[in-house]
Amino acid sequence: MSMAMIGMIAGMGLGFAGYFGGFAAFLLVAALGAIGFVAGRFLDGDLEPGDIFRVRERGGDRRR
Repeated sequence: MSMAMIGMIAGMGLGFAGYFGGFAAFLLVAALGAIGFVAGRFLDGDLEPGDIFRVRERGGDRRR
């Protein structure tokens, strides 16, 4: 299945949630879809926890 088809199906699902459940249902479906997408990427091995939860390194401490 192409990415365009998956995007269309996701958009239709969000549209139905927004139409029948209101804006709060739209946000809930969008948030759960994003969580599911990230979980799927983890399970496929395309994404590692360090990619999201990376600690920023400081080049220099300006408090001195």
